[in-house]
Amino acid sequence: MTIRITKLERTMIDQMTKCRNTASWSLVLRASFVIRRSVLLTAIAQMCCSALAQAQTPNMTGAWNVEITFANAEHRSMRFDAQADGKGTLMATDPKVWGAAKPSEGTWTRGEGNSVIFSGPVEFLLGNVGRDAGILMCKGKFETADLISGEVEFSPSVGERPSKHGTFKAVRSGT
Repeated sequence: MTIRITKLERTMIDQMTKCRNTASWSLVLRASFVIRRSVLLTAIAQMCCSALAQAQTPNMTGAWNVEITFANAEHRSMRFDAQADGKGTLMATDPKVWGAAKPSEGTWTRGEGNSVIFSGPVEFLLGNVGRDAGILMCKGKFETADLISGEVEFSPSVGERPSKHGTFKAVRSGT
């Protein structure tokens, strides 16, 4: 650790070497200590304020447009509307939706740091007549206050099919 001596402290040290009076030495040492302590306290205060600013986590509530890419290159679009109480709604927004898309109840939770998980039941279209029902779980992190990215898993609720895995990006909706 390197200790840098300020110009003021250098002047005090010079005065100390010229001065042989014990009382003057004591005064100079106390002044030097006060200066060092105030510099240290200022540095600590700046670090604490910086840490508090970084500790503020982005707000999850609001509407999110979610783009999903599964490992098999299949793409899906969803909308997640997050409410303040950890609840929300999920709704498929794929352009191929026949009939009125119905939202399903979802949930979200904050994790360590900027991580977040949101999930819920969804139905994806299969061809022209089928539906693929299951549970969608998105585990991600806030990249910015308006962007979450991470991994997604879709577990089919009908049949003995394996889960689909992939990635997602959720962008805060302006509406």
